[in-house]
Amino acid sequence: MYDLHSHLLPAIDDGAPDYDTSLAMARAYAGQGVECVACTPHILPGLYHNSGPQIRQAVTELQAQLDGAGIPLKLVSGADNHIVPGFAAELKRGHLLPIGDSAYVLIEPPHHVVPARLEELFFNILLAGYVPVLTHPERLSWIESKYDVIERLAGRGVWMQITCGSLRGNFGRRPRYWAEKMLSEGLVHILATDAHDMTSRPPDLLEGRIQAERLAGAEEAEHLVVTRPGGILSNKSPKSLPLPQPGAAATELHEDGHLPETSHRIARGGFAQRMRRLFG
Repeated sequence: MYDLHSHLLPAIDDGAPDYDTSLAMARAYAGQGVECVACTPHILPGLYHNSGPQIRQAVTELQAQLDGAGIPLKLVSGADNHIVPGFAAELKRGHLLPIGDSAYVLIEPPHHVVPARLEELFFNILLAGYVPVLTHPERLSWIESKYDVIERLAGRGVWMQITCGSLRGNFGRRPRYWAEKMLSEGLVHILATDAHDMTSRPPDLLEGRIQAERLAGAEEAEHLVVTRPGGILSNKSPKSLPLPQPGAAATELHEDGHLPETSHRIARGGFAQRMRRLFG
């Protein structure tokens, strides 16, 4: 498995505060069967003044620490790129970073306000030869009133990444609902942890995969954490990778805005059932 959104680098943003935490997170990844993690700290002017060269150096240094500790985990560079003027130009000059030097780039829009000309921004990034990957749209507060924007972006070639914790209910019922809805409608391309630490937001790709299999089946769950992320790391064309497939219907919101409790059947012979037999 591959996790392409993680705040694993120490003391560079709101993720791991130190090397001890980074090493603990790396051990957790390796224990779940994760082979490669993209280190994607925030690049956010005014708050996290990171840059491409700085992140690359931090990845090299942390990889040396992992190798020295005997932790079998490969790291690649990337960034949780926030929207800035001249986004594509900043990518080309190396200030902003794609995932592992591929054409795929994580983009995090503001959580509470839809930016003006958002669709035009993504269109220009596509024209520049990149594949935008919109991070955790299910957690955006404006998704409820602008879901049509998410649908149009996905239809025009923007990839969507949802968070494992959203499927697990860790961010509340509404993000879980929108994550399930997007997954059920075949709008999700990759699943990632957005891990920040070992307590409140730990590496949980295995648990996320199990939840995804319950909703979308074993084959699509494999595509979410292996096939498509692996294709990104190999810089394959989106056309050469399997399209997301619709899954089970999302749990509907009650009129009071709450979700009922749900239970999902695990497909026979699926990854989740195999893991239950091994570890349950």
